[in-house]
Amino acid sequence: QVQLVESGGGLVQAGGSLRLSCAASGRTFSTYVMGWFRQAPGKEREFVASISWSDISTGYADSVKGRFTISRDNAKKILYLQMNSLKPEDTAVYYCATRTRGTGWSSARSEYDYWGQGTQVTVSS
Repeated sequence: QVQLVESGGGLVQAGGSLRLSCAASGRTFSTYVMGWFRQAPGKEREFVASISWSDISTGYADSVKGRFTISRDNAKKILYLQMNSLKPEDTAVYYCATRTRGTGWSSARSEYDYWGQGTQVTVSS
């Protein structure tokens, strides 16, 4: 069983930055692939970024590439998402998720087993 709790969301002006955190429970956090997804009102949940268990490889959605950075601290069991140059279209509820099977990063929502409750990010124009 894995529990995930996101934090760090809020209201920011376009061009600003936010850093999201996701605190995880579970002794084997360091072996899990982790990911960030987001869901805007009226839209499906979409992939944002993912990181392999070993922190060697990462993947990003084209819409955030070059602006967002995913990282993890396995000792603290925390996943991060640094978001820079935010745009109004980044407004959404952001969810962290863990993939307990496999070692490489993944953009497939169906491959993730546990999800946090989400944190709201609102970017004003």
